[in-house]
Amino acid sequence: MNEELARMIGEVAREARQRAGLTQAEVASLVEITSMVYSRMERGKVMPSVPTLRRLCTVLHISADGLLGLSGEGAASEPMKDSRRKQEESSPGLRRLLTLVLRMDETQLQALTGMAGALLR
Repeated sequence: MNEELARMIGEVAREARQRAGLTQAEVASLVEITSMVYSRMERGKVMPSVPTLRRLCTVLHISADGLLGLSGEGAASEPMKDSRRKQEESSPGLRRLLTLVLRMDETQLQALTGMAGALLR
């Protein structure tokens, strides 16, 4: 295992997780690994598999290039270009809600949409 790469992935993942306002347990659940494995990954003790790396990028909203240190800027400073990403960054509550929404199935999304609409009336 390339220890330097594992440490870099862990550092970038930790920064992105903290920026997203998520706990290690929340990220681990969304990435479908145990909290213990995720914690070890952030500390650079475990190298993620390719499928885990892909899910990690999706959950933390970072590019694989950034996570692997190929972008030159690092994933934590590499913003997505659309306005939605800027809105997500503005509120920890909104980021947490988005994380939960991404885990919902179609029926749950419809129920949430109905409740949100009722709250805005």
